[in-house]
Amino acid sequence: MADSIPAPFDVKLMNIVANLAFAAVALMLLAAGAWWVLRQPFFPIAGIKVDGEVTHNNAVTLRANVAPQLKGNFFTIDLARARAAFESVPWVRSAVVRREFPNKLRVTLTEQVPVANWGDEASSKLINGFGDVFEANVAEVDDNLPRLDGPIEQAGQVLGMYRVLQPQFQPYDLSIDELTLSSRGSWKVVLDSGAEIELGRGQGEEVTARLQRFLKTVTQVAGQYRRTMADVEGADLRHNDAYALRLRGVTTVSPEAPRKIK
Repeated sequence: MADSIPAPFDVKLMNIVANLAFAAVALMLLAAGAWWVLRQPFFPIAGIKVDGEVTHNNAVTLRANVAPQLKGNFFTIDLARARAAFESVPWVRSAVVRREFPNKLRVTLTEQVPVANWGDEASSKLINGFGDVFEANVAEVDDNLPRLDGPIEQAGQVLGMYRVLQPQFQPYDLSIDELTLSSRGSWKVVLDSGAEIELGRGQGEEVTARLQRFLKTVTQVAGQYRRTMADVEGADLRHNDAYALRLRGVTTVSPEAPRKIK
């Protein structure tokens, strides 16, 4: 029997291209069919499991609030949008959402932990330990939280200054009720005794040094009028190497005692 004549190269090439084209079409049809099947209501999300330390929300209310915002089935749901839906719930700081086969979502939540009120007394804002300001029901938080205020974009700086200044008052059994950073960059504290202290401008080290000079001498100065640190109504530390002082029950100052104390 005579040997068969090999097919020309261009014919072989056409056969290869045709086979590849048929395979590509078949794969596209399979993918389209699979996608159509996955989009059908055959794989609904049957449940949402909520993990994490949740104190201001509960799993039932979370599911009720978020479930209407979830679109798609187990395979087609957009996990990023689902995460955003959970993070839009009050008190939720972050959420991690993942699928749990065969038909559930598992959500791990981290709630906000407020360390201070933010803004004026009419505000419903709080600030967490990371310096993030968030909206919440302030009636649910501790009444003893301090109040911080300033330009919102400098919230982290205000919190940092509070953490620097608060320990300075502890030896005197005093604490900061309010700390404010003005739009011009000047700091002011209101103590739990009611004393208002103008600290002036500056960064942490500069303001702390100014405050420490004041605290080292104010007890001695107040003692001249038979007063203590608790009797301080106000002080202004914005003077160079001196400060102005107001004491409860002291309405006049003798010539020997200047108003500005060095």
